[in-house]
Amino acid sequence: MDLLPHSPIFFLIFSLILAISIGSIQISLSDVFFTIVKKLLGSQAGGNPESIKETVIIELRLPRALLAALAGLALSVAGTVFQCIFRNPLADPYVLGVASGAGFGASLVIFLGIDLLLGSIYVIPLFSSIMAILTVFLVHLIAGGGTELRLLLAGMAVSSFFSSLMSILLDLAGPRAHGVFYWIFGGFPLMGWEYVNVALLAVPLSLLIFIFARDLNILLLGYEQAKQLGVEVERLRKHMMVVSSVLTAVIISICGIIGFVGLVVPHMMRIIVGSDHRILLPSSALAGASILVLCDTVARNVLRPIVIPTGVVTALLGAPFFVYLLHKGVR
Repeated sequence: MDLLPHSPIFFLIFSLILAISIGSIQISLSDVFFTIVKKLLGSQAGGNPESIKETVIIELRLPRALLAALAGLALSVAGTVFQCIFRNPLADPYVLGVASGAGFGASLVIFLGIDLLLGSIYVIPLFSSIMAILTVFLVHLIAGGGTELRLLLAGMAVSSFFSSLMSILLDLAGPRAHGVFYWIFGGFPLMGWEYVNVALLAVPLSLLIFIFARDLNILLLGYEQAKQLGVEVERLRKHMMVVSSVLTAVIISICGIIGFVGLVVPHMMRIIVGSDHRILLPSSALAGASILVLCDTVARNVLRPIVIPTGVVTALLGAPFFVYLLHKGVR
């Protein structure tokens, strides 16, 4: 029983090791574990067959697995926050259009070649973050603070609009079409350690959200009661919208639009651990990281040597769950 609170951490570690071991070159779980330990201790690979496995682990599969874990963490945390501040169980970065807005910002940078012109991998996350913030406020403005249905419809309309713009960019992109294409469907072709460093921005942003877990709990009581208990509701909502939008944009700027993780994972964890955000947020973060690592593993291997977009796998799993939530809400 003492291990129960730590089980999400152990499951994440197991998911990472499993993901790294599976591929065109099969590597045992023990080899993966000890290779990573050796790397952490500073040991260098020699010029022997074992070093080939070490290169595959350290330079190819480990960065991709970590990117998938950080993406799942960020999208799950953002989805949990959006569902709380909008008081809408169907809210997530994908449904609210934030993901599409951020993806359009990233695609526009690629299409115009701004990233090559400025020569920095931080250009795409910057433009993506700006578009994500503008998108979430646009959705809120269109909904006019109305019902959950208005918010949901506004998010879907904005998401469709930006998705259409990305499709136009894809038609016009020419030689850069592949870069725009993978942003639309979501995946992890950018696997270098430099991209892991960018994705690590999700960790401090998530920790910043964790600080406001108590205020998010109070917000569940209703806006009026939250105000009476001393919570500055509008200020909290704006801060959380901005931080969650940037959190989403940082990930989407690297891996493209991966839908449904931010919708499904918070609901799953709410069933398991309850609605206390002091527990729900870290639980969703760890569960989301594990689930996306496993989804990416499926995407890499199910049609090997073809690698399908990770966003396709999450959509296949998440779309039925979304329909279930809609049906449950109607009932």
